Amino acid sequence: MRHRVVITGMGWVTPLGHDIETAWRHLLAGKSGVAPMRNFDARSFPTTFAAEVKDYRFETDTAHAEKHKSISRATYFVLDAARQAWNQAQLPTPGSAESQKLSPYEIGIYLGSGEGSLDFDTFTQTAIRNWNREQGQLDMVGWGREALASFDALREIEQEPALPINHLSIEFNACGPALNCLTACAASTQALGEATELIRRGDATIMISGGAHSMIHPFGVTGFNRLTALSTFNDDPQRACRPFDATRSGFVIGEGAGVLILENLSHALERKVPILAEVVGYGSSADAYRVTDQHPEGRGAVMAINEALKDAGLTPADIDYINAHGTGTKENDSTETHAIKAAFGQYADKVPISSIKSMMGHLIAAAGAVEAITCVLTLRDQILPPTANYSVPDPECDLDYVPNKPRAARVNAVMSNSFGFGGQNDTLIIKRYVP
Repeated sequence: MRHRVVITGMGWVTPLGHDIETAWRHLLAGKSGVAPMRNFDARSFPTTFAAEVKDYRFETDTAHAEKHKSISRATYFVLDAARQAWNQAQLPTPGSAESQKLSPYEIGIYLGSGEGSLDFDTFTQTAIRNWNREQGQLDMVGWGREALASFDALREIEQEPALPINHLSIEFNACGPALNCLTACAASTQALGEATELIRRGDATIMISGGAHSMIHPFGVTGFNRLTALSTFNDDPQRACRPFDATRSGFVIGEGAGVLILENLSHALERKVPILAEVVGYGSSADAYRVTDQHPEGRGAVMAINEALKDAGLTPADIDYINAHGTGTKENDSTETHAIKAAFGQYADKVPISSIKSMMGHLIAAAGAVEAITCVLTLRDQILPPTANYSVPDPECDLDYVPNKPRAARVNAVMSNSFGFGGQNDTLIIKRYVP
């Protein structure tokens, strides 16, 4: 028996706000979350701006503060996002009398989470203090001694990508399937798709699923700058990300977390909780083309889209909106446009498409989860978020990108694309819930 999977809770922490309604309101208003970097001094870098989570304090009530004391920035985000989603789903407080009705082994976790922040400050400070000016080299013995003395084992462990699921497991007493994937920019869409499959086949009743990432640190920004993937539009950061525009010049790195509560429909009905939407289709593929690029013809992307449609039992004519991967790089946007044309055929120029990365920035592993939440809000409010900063049409990108202003629309089924470095392609289809 294949169980239907519905969404009963959502939460996020983003550059545009730390709760669902604030960030959604800012998206519809075309507000940008991009600003000069504050996580570290980036004045000497080719890119000096990012979409950071601003003015954030971790205030989620927790009985496990001691166990969370060494967590990374992204893990703070995902704990908060998960608490929002848990509360919206009206799930009982772990450890309460009411929680005894739900076995912890029925609750699973599947995240697409990135590595934790490196302890860059300690690394550089100890290195600088042990630099031998006369010899022009690092005193390795002295540096090793000081580094060992300042070593924090828990902080080092928290760099592992799988650690956020452990903290969620502790926080919510979730003892069912626990998995994490890090398939670059497609990670949290893949996590949501695979979590859906776990519920469909009966391996879990509830899945806490989504993603978290923060790479706004010297190593992360250096890596993307060396790949020439980041925009260097330093004079006007809020216009730096211009998906599908002829003048686009790279993406804007962001950070944050998004979490959805996925639930077996029968269980949600038994609990009599509001159902936000239904996950009906998931498709996944790998290009096997190049470490940092999709296939230029978007072959893997086309396959993921087609598999999602097949899984949902829908046709291109049934899709009312596509939330694009839409990074703002030359290669991605033209390839994604080509893939949509190939998969949708005559319907490609009829379906509206937009990229919230133009305002939200690219949250890397967390991007897909945040964009899936956006799709649910689109279904709820029957309004499409815009692609901001669109001004110069590109002949290679000639579809309807909902430029600059939100658009009221009749929306029943939406598609969300995530295409990661290395050619990982994942597509979700979400529909309005119909009993």
